[in-house]
Amino acid sequence: MKIAVIGTGYVGLVTGTCLAESGNDVVCVDKVAEKIAKLEKGVIPIYEPGLGELVHRNHRDGRLRFTTSLPEAIAQAELVFIAVGTPQGANGGADLSGIWAVGHEIATHLEEPKTIVIKSTVPVGTNAELARRMAEETDVPFDVANNPEFLKEGAAIDDFTKPDRVVVGVRRDEVGDQLRELYEPFLRTERPFLVMTPESAEMTKYVANCLLATKISFINEMANLCESYNADINDVRRGIGHDSRIGFSFLFPGVGYGGSCFPKDVRAVIHMARTHGLPARMMEAIDEVNEAQKNVLVHKVLDHFQDDAASKTVAIWGLAFKPKTDDIREAPALVLIDALLAAGVALRVHDPEALANVRTIYGDRLTYCDRPYGALEQADALAIVTEWNEFRNPDFEVMSRLLRHPVIFDGRNLYDPAKMAALGFTYHGIGRAAVPEPLTASEV
Repeated sequence: MKIAVIGTGYVGLVTGTCLAESGNDVVCVDKVAEKIAKLEKGVIPIYEPGLGELVHRNHRDGRLRFTTSLPEAIAQAELVFIAVGTPQGANGGADLSGIWAVGHEIATHLEEPKTIVIKSTVPVGTNAELARRMAEETDVPFDVANNPEFLKEGAAIDDFTKPDRVVVGVRRDEVGDQLRELYEPFLRTERPFLVMTPESAEMTKYVANCLLATKISFINEMANLCESYNADINDVRRGIGHDSRIGFSFLFPGVGYGGSCFPKDVRAVIHMARTHGLPARMMEAIDEVNEAQKNVLVHKVLDHFQDDAASKTVAIWGLAFKPKTDDIREAPALVLIDALLAAGVALRVHDPEALANVRTIYGDRLTYCDRPYGALEQADALAIVTEWNEFRNPDFEVMSRLLRHPVIFDGRNLYDPAKMAALGFTYHGIGRAAVPEPLTASEV
């Protein structure tokens, strides 16, 4: 099929590239000329494992092209995907100005019937409103469908090419059949292709993200309760995870969720409920729990140093909101950085991919380290915020030698407290009893 994808952000670039990889002729559009110029040269604007190789191969073979001209891109396209951003607006709802602008431009240049597919995450009713607005500007027939994305940053290629399910919202069976044909190469392992109304498809995306966010906030609140009663959340997690009704997914305690989806989507659902005069008590609580959880490490660090915080240096491992991405939107690490800087703490930071993005925010207020061990040099403690795999099995002897004091604040529970005690570390995890500082000779 001939396809146009409008927007070359995270969702648009992954969608366009994966559809090209399955043999389609894809043109990706973006209004930012600099971004298109870089893509033409093979420079990928985001970090996503495997994406660069796929972009290069499909661009080289002519299946994937880039342009700033929307009219050029949609001229021959059978399907036009809208994948522009819908950031959180001032009132908590989604900012749909990008959707309306793209819809207007498509309608202005529509010369033959096409199917418009909303890939962006949008509130319920957006499909109908976009169709209404476009119909006021063109007499050319068109359809507007919804096809929400369920991509995890760091695993987006696999999520797209090996989906748990594909959801489409359509008003005509023919449009559903057209999208089924498009996705057929990705459904060969009998994954379901779910056809529903656009309103149900729009809501499916929000409900999925809200439920996942609920599990994260739930286990974090239980972790704090475990810690206060000297129970270990990892034991508790295993105790409940083997219940087939519960499972283990998203039941890992930590310092809260971040990123471009969960925070925004939870607040969008709160806004949608309020718009219709409905309570959103559960979603409000989930958002409040998550925001509070981002401060857990802050309290642990400041409580440990007491009045000496302003004279201390802390190393931070992990800045992105999750591993395998350079995305720092709503990242818990930023909350920790802001609070510790305000307390006068000097910070040495490391992340495998997100250093450049963090530097644009903090400039020379931080010391940026290319290597994890480099961040530890002359630091009084280490705080771990993102669970990159390279942090899971470090050389603790080297760490102890580099740190001024062997103190670890583990926001992702990467290490075994008993092992940390045996190695002489003071260890603070999430939802677990702290390993105290070893007694000095005068205290024995």
